[in-house]
Amino acid sequence: MGNKLFVGSISWGTTEEGLQEAFAQAGTVVSAKIITDRMSGRSKGFGFVEMSTPEEAEAAIEMWNEKELDGRTIFVSEARPQEPRD
Repeated sequence: MGNKLFVGSISWGTTEEGLQEAFAQAGTVVSAKIITDRMSGRSKGFGFVEMSTPEEAEAAIEMWNEKELDGRTIFVSEARPQEPRD
């Protein structure tokens, strides 16, 4: 298992700071990024959290997958490598 997690179904009101604070309950957060639309700057409803160790990443999945954050049930899994684009 890697250290990077995919977080889906994020509330539009959730901030990167809020995401980092939530996942810090499971361990040390290296980074937290919410993906936004280039044109509007609005959240696309998903993001990525990088934990410092695979064990902390596993703990974060157990703690947050299918749990409520800012009024929405989020889904957390290990991030897959990005597909190459043309």
